[in-house]
Amino acid sequence: MAHGMRMDTHSGYADDGGGDWRDTATRYALLPLRVFLGVTFIYAGLDKLTDSAFMSDAGAGSIGDMMRAVRDSSAVPALIDLSLKNPVGFGYAIALGELAVGIGTLIGLLARLAAFGGALISLSLWLTMSWASDPYYFGNDLPYLMAWLPLVLAGAGVFSIDAKLRSRRRRRTGAY
Repeated sequence: MAHGMRMDTHSGYADDGGGDWRDTATRYALLPLRVFLGVTFIYAGLDKLTDSAFMSDAGAGSIGDMMRAVRDSSAVPALIDLSLKNPVGFGYAIALGELAVGIGTLIGLLARLAAFGGALISLSLWLTMSWASDPYYFGNDLPYLMAWLPLVLAGAGVFSIDAKLRSRRRRRTGAY
């Protein structure tokens, strides 16, 4: 031990079953975040896809009216102008994107790519829909953006298809 730092730790992603409780906690640390973000984005995508009022150009609760309402207060009005060319198509793109990101994150398939997609969705929503929140931390899209970043950096880890594929690749090549 040097200066109180543990030198005997594992990387935290090799699920070798060994190690102490800290190693186990490290291996599973991102799992609750992955489950939360995955389930939340799946729900958000399905909620949009099944809401006929949302998937319309105009009317109460429509994506078109929602975007027109926030256009002048967004950080990037040009993004809203672009989406207003086809609000329903944009609504489907967001809903299907949330669904793909949620499923990829939850099952851990292309997890870094899924997390990057989730971060992009959250960033675009923060810059457009919740930009005018005052104070800024009242907008819920910024915390989601920050929550995606550990998964972008670290990937899915345990209980993921990515980990299974890595393990299979290691066995096939004989590498550790």
